[in-house]
Amino acid sequence: MKIKCISTDHYRIPLPVVLSDSTHGEISAFELVCVRITDTDGVTGSGYTYTVGRGGAAIHALIERDMAPDLIGRDADRIEAIWKLLWWRLHYVGRGGLAAHALSAIDIALWDLKARRLKEPLWRLLGGADPKVKAYAGGIDLYFTLEDLLRQTDGNLEKGFRAIKMKVGRSETCDDVARVSAMRKHLGDGLPLMVDANMGWTVDQAIRAARAFREFDLVWLEEPTIPDDFAGHTRILSEGGVPIAAGENLHSIHEFEHLMAANGVSYPEPDVSNCGGITVWMKVAALAEARGLPVTSHGVHELHVHLLGAVPNASYLEAHGFGLDKYIAEPLAVVDGYATAPEKPGHGVEFDWAAMESVRA
Repeated sequence: MKIKCISTDHYRIPLPVVLSDSTHGEISAFELVCVRITDTDGVTGSGYTYTVGRGGAAIHALIERDMAPDLIGRDADRIEAIWKLLWWRLHYVGRGGLAAHALSAIDIALWDLKARRLKEPLWRLLGGADPKVKAYAGGIDLYFTLEDLLRQTDGNLEKGFRAIKMKVGRSETCDDVARVSAMRKHLGDGLPLMVDANMGWTVDQAIRAARAFREFDLVWLEEPTIPDDFAGHTRILSEGGVPIAAGENLHSIHEFEHLMAANGVSYPEPDVSNCGGITVWMKVAALAEARGLPVTSHGVHELHVHLLGAVPNASYLEAHGFGLDKYIAEPLAVVDGYATAPEKPGHGVEFDWAAMESVRA
């Protein structure tokens, strides 16, 4: 089927509480850029990407002005060809960043369109490993008081989560250690606990922190330093003695290959909304499988439950603090620690477009 029309919208979604991490500071809202692609049979697929409060207008403009016009009349099933076309059309100003976010949203919409036309849920179309995926609650809570942090954790356990992630990266490592210690005591032994530094440390700081965290039986330490320092990640993993998750800020298959080749990651963590879309996410998962590594996810959990459900080396699904529950028909449910990919055709995310109008940017 041919692509008949493409529409793009930009939204700013307020958060119910102010969130915080070591690099972005306080976050009161996030931006969503949505793409809808309709084919000549009238079938529509949707895709989206998000930002941490800035840059959404530029992504919207890239799609509307520099990408969408090139796609009208093209075969919607030739997703790989469309991906390559857009990558090279924008590589001079892209090769990551805003262009990768924009390309991701289009690629997701094309895969959703294909799955809807075939009347298949996305997780089945992409491989069909197991729709039931372990899920953890990803807190964005660095500057929460300890009481608020533990109260949030209790709320997440009541919602069905059986794994928790908290932020680290305060100015004093001893403060992080005290908070992680309190969390481990609160959760008890055995319940999976992850920590996330959001790139806030130097390599040496990350190694010292990782060593201090060893006693708390962490599943992983996430993004301990800047994403570009592959050799640094290797040192942190080998000298720190704690598994490392990383990749949410990598925007190409090549960057993931370099990080894995450097033995700098235990849990590759592609984000489908910024790595280049489903096309790239699945390739990263395959690279990880070939190296015997489990793959995890970052953000947009309504989409990632399908991708993790499609691959044999899935680990944990992050249920992210940037949620869309107020604006979609069926928010993702977690039951006894697991989320299940829906059986509806496509990714199954149905936006309440009327409600979205109230947050249009």
